[in-house]
Amino acid sequence: MNYISKFAEGFMHLFQLGGETFISWMTGIVPVVLMLLVAMNALIAFLGEERVNRIAQASTKNPVSRYMILPFISAFVLGNPMAISMGRFLPEFYKPGFVAAQMQFCHTSNGVFPHINPGELFVWAGIAAGIQKLGLNQMDLAIRYLLVGLLMNFISGWATDLMTTYVSKQQGITLSKTIA
Repeated sequence: MNYISKFAEGFMHLFQLGGETFISWMTGIVPVVLMLLVAMNALIAFLGEERVNRIAQASTKNPVSRYMILPFISAFVLGNPMAISMGRFLPEFYKPGFVAAQMQFCHTSNGVFPHINPGELFVWAGIAAGIQKLGLNQMDLAIRYLLVGLLMNFISGWATDLMTTYVSKQQGITLSKTIA
């Protein structure tokens, strides 16, 4: 019988720890994320949606802007999952590559810009807690993760372009590479 009560105590302790973690987020990261979201929406309102649209359209001209700069701007301004919507400005051929690059960036930017993907912030928080216990700088890791993410966005988008070319030829489909 002692094992059953110890199991029940341990089970309840798990939920108590979860509650403590939740409260720490409500007084720590949640207000920061909320203020970043407010700031980004204010920036879009200040710049105007038309200007934001023009930035997206201008970035379609080369793979660096298409798979590094546009994913960064759209994730920073719109957050996940809305950042994907910036792909609507791209020609059909480049949309798969943009989605590949965009979804990756929404994960690799969490340490520096937590407002981009708050739904998965717990992953970064767990890694950062381990780094902090080791006495290392969390922001150094966050910046490295972001920079590697930008490079991987480019590789992922470009590789997807190559696959799109192959599949398009295989299926006999012609996808436009220009904006209509």
